[in-house]
Amino acid sequence: MWVTAVLAGAVLWFGGVTTSASQKARRPSRPAQQSFDELYERGQRANASMKTLTARFTETTTNALLTRPVVEHGTVAVERPSRVVLRYTEPESRVVLIDGNRMTMSWPSESIRQVVDIGAAQGRVQKYFVSGSADELRGQFDIRDLDATERPGTYAVTMVPKRKQIREALTRLDLWVDRSSLLLAAMRMTFASGETKVMTFEDVVPNAPIAPGTFTIDR
Repeated sequence: MWVTAVLAGAVLWFGGVTTSASQKARRPSRPAQQSFDELYERGQRANASMKTLTARFTETTTNALLTRPVVEHGTVAVERPSRVVLRYTEPESRVVLIDGNRMTMSWPSESIRQVVDIGAAQGRVQKYFVSGSADELRGQFDIRDLDATERPGTYAVTMVPKRKQIREALTRLDLWVDRSSLLLAAMRMTFASGETKVMTFEDVVPNAPIAPGTFTIDR
């Protein structure tokens, strides 16, 4: 459950970077490596003006038991400070809703509906991803700025958890930020089981209008 909260934190954090970029003149071209600290600080400065975000996503899951990757599509909507909804539309309909300290998952075809308290995880995400500093985040993760050869046109950051409690679930988090828009382009979560989950984002719109009922589970 902590991993889902990390996803929310990453979207909230990097989603805000674009606002400061759009309000300033275009800067000269930068080196291939973009300082993690600079990305973090720019995102923090933009947080005050980032209220909502919407996007389409593609999620690809791989593990040793799958003969081929599972590919799913859907939409995500974010309302700061702590509401996120992932609506999977293909190949099956399901919803993951984070509203404050509660996460609800609804998967009708599997007759699953779960409500989980993620207050502790949300507190850590808010502290380190949204309200903290780059130094505080480095206290939780080994952070590396990498050349983004895997996804040209992006800045790449790899985050490896230092805490055993986190590593027991999530062993690595890779993030790619579009160089032009400074919006989150993709993320890859690698789990202790060896499973990987890659999410790519398209049509990302900061401060998008949010329709009534977006953050309800039975819409």
